[in-house]
Amino acid sequence: MTKRTIAALVVALATTQATTQATTQAQVKMEMAYDRPAQYFEESLPIGNGKLGALVYGGVDDNTIYLNDITLWTGKPVDRQLDANAHEWIPKIRQALFSEDYQLADSLQLHVQGPNSQFFQPLATLHIDHLNAGATTAYRRWLSLDSAIVADCYTLADGSTVRREYFASAPDRLIVISISGTNMSLRLRLTAQTPHKARASLATPNTAAITCPPTPRLAAGQVTMTGHAMGDPQQSIHYCTMLKATTDGAVEAADSTVTIEGASHATIYIVSQTSFNGFDRHPVSQGAAYLDNANTDMWHTENLTYQQLRQRHTDDYRSFYSRLSLRLGAEDQQPRRTTDEMLKAYSGFLDGTTLTPAEARYLETLYFQYGRYLLISASRTPGVPANLQGLWTPHLWSPWRGNYTVNINLEENYWPAFNTNLAEMAQPLDDFIQALATNGAFTAKSYYGIGRGWCSSHNSDIWAMTNPVGEKNEKPEWANWNLGGAWLVNTLWERFLYTQDRHYLEQVAWPLMKGAAQFCLDWLVDNPKAPGELITAPSTSPENEYKTPDGYHGMTCYGGTADLAIIRELLTNATAAATLCHDDPTPYRQALSRLHPYTVGHKGDLNEWYYDWDDWDPTHRHQSHLIGLYPGQHITLADSLLAKACEQTLIQKGDHTTGWSTGWRINLWARLHKAQQAYSIVRRLLTFVTPDAYDGPDKHRSGGTYPNLMDAHPPFQIDGNFGGTAGFCEMLMQSSCGVAADGLEASVTLLPALPQEWADGEVSGLRARGGYELSFAWSGGRVTRCTVTATTDSQLTLSYNGQRHKLRLKAGESRTL
Repeated sequence: MTKRTIAALVVALATTQATTQATTQAQVKMEMAYDRPAQYFEESLPIGNGKLGALVYGGVDDNTIYLNDITLWTGKPVDRQLDANAHEWIPKIRQALFSEDYQLADSLQLHVQGPNSQFFQPLATLHIDHLNAGATTAYRRWLSLDSAIVADCYTLADGSTVRREYFASAPDRLIVISISGTNMSLRLRLTAQTPHKARASLATPNTAAITCPPTPRLAAGQVTMTGHAMGDPQQSIHYCTMLKATTDGAVEAADSTVTIEGASHATIYIVSQTSFNGFDRHPVSQGAAYLDNANTDMWHTENLTYQQLRQRHTDDYRSFYSRLSLRLGAEDQQPRRTTDEMLKAYSGFLDGTTLTPAEARYLETLYFQYGRYLLISASRTPGVPANLQGLWTPHLWSPWRGNYTVNINLEENYWPAFNTNLAEMAQPLDDFIQALATNGAFTAKSYYGIGRGWCSSHNSDIWAMTNPVGEKNEKPEWANWNLGGAWLVNTLWERFLYTQDRHYLEQVAWPLMKGAAQFCLDWLVDNPKAPGELITAPSTSPENEYKTPDGYHGMTCYGGTADLAIIRELLTNATAAATLCHDDPTPYRQALSRLHPYTVGHKGDLNEWYYDWDDWDPTHRHQSHLIGLYPGQHITLADSLLAKACEQTLIQKGDHTTGWSTGWRINLWARLHKAQQAYSIVRRLLTFVTPDAYDGPDKHRSGGTYPNLMDAHPPFQIDGNFGGTAGFCEMLMQSSCGVAADGLEASVTLLPALPQEWADGEVSGLRARGGYELSFAWSGGRVTRCTVTATTDSQLTLSYNGQRHKLRLKAGESRTL
């Protein structure tokens, strides 16, 4: 991030300080509460500082805590010379396509596939056993979204109590666990385990441990684990994880175990560093000094008390989280039910039990703020954005490799970054896109024969892999797709629209957007079926399949609508960005005017394919051809024909789909200003789903939400949480920003898709394109109060209650209407 960009974010933060103070008081306490320990991953509670994360299960006999580090992956930097001649197959594929031999085209696509991505890996597991607990009662476990602290407590048979707190601190780069007993003497055993080839080292007060040099010096009550991700140790990321316990009792370390005796309290510190040193640096020969870095982090704990660490953590976290508050409904109270009970009742899974309107609104608000909590907790490491699982996994081999899936899921992770006032959390994605552009220039040349610009494909990993995946034997419908970069750079343009930082646009966003646009200009070909038009060939619609009139079930085509939607959005934004940066917009404008247009099918839906073919699966989870409606902005309600076709597509898709797709559909319905349809999908997203390993008679698997409010694809994918949070914003406020004759002009609409169930409420701290922050209240579905604050000199059209207000504001000026 440039100094000027940082300065702009500081200014933006300054304008929210008054709002932050107000929102802390306005919003009822946001807390996820449970009356028993977690048995499954999907019941555990996550904490994270953007790099280190933990899944807290709770419990007494075995409190399991899975530890993660977002920089622990298999593999090493990509081979940029891989498949240097793969592009020679592109003309053959095009020839097959334009001869309408789709089966041949599908088979030839296998030659334009490279290796699959690397794996995100778990770090370790910590077990905390209470050795003298015996029978316990009154167990309670909770996560405070207001402070990013997990806690649990229980009572022993003699009436004594135990309380534990867990948090992951960004300022101090560590995880801290505090355990305290009342009227008792604690006996605890801490056991650290790792699924990798690792060595555990320990120390007594007078000895230092020796493992692979130069291992840090160890203190009493401290265990250090050194190891590496799965694979060749000379070609893998290495790590050093250190655990230290301080207490007023006796402490002893043996093997990978720490035992505490006769204590009234204990504090456990966990630090971890890896040798990851950037996407293009070898993790061994050019790796970071992970041993020294871990040792430094642990020594840092000597300088601060637990209460100081806790305060530094909460101050840091709240500086982001407290920028935005939301109240849905007229009542404002914290329910007494546990979160999983509320979720079951909300979904109709508890016979004879329903939620009051106040409880339902609380659960919905909790889900919204949980998405913001997860983004703050998972996305604060430069160059390493949140992955498919955020940064949390208990699995050695995570579903879908725990990678970056770039045909929707990585993009969806960042949909709530700007509108929910968390722009800083998108910075890791900015860095990652820059890395993709570097590697993607080689992919463009090797796989597609294009010497300008860059591209990225379906999957990526910490090494910013950009090649088409598939290992030369997997389905083209997802493996052969090269528009990931063209879609991702929309986030850069969005940052500019929300912040109005011209320096960022000129120095960061536009060069990357331009490279992606140049690739697209050269990837487009003249349409032999309609002279003068431009299309893509070969083309696929991510993970979907078509059915031709003669019965062929295929994947590869030409002129797919999803391709052209992404390119249309990019070229539209590139035209505006080039103009603002005093670059020549002509190539983008001209190509834009020649793109094959959208077409409406015989069922009234928006055609997904060049021809009016049916989908093999009409209810397919992907709706990539609707990108122009959302997250893009080039299909609007003003184009009634296309808007109606998008609506018909959503009707045909139905409401039953995976978690992340459900999150996307909330936004799509909201963009169409269909309030009750959008809210129906909100309800669908909050469908209770049992943990994957649960096999009881009431087992329920579908797209929806697990007991810990994590998104159920299933299995867990975090993008559904982020898509859902973004959907709430889209229902409450929509904004756009275009280039006008005298500068940028923004338009904001309040309550464009407000359902009847949310007839009353208020929100403070929403951000809008054009550089605005808005706080407003409503009653009976009508806005009763609105305050607009500008971060730059600007002009705005604000619409609500059927009226339009033209405003001109100076930077830092607020206007209450």
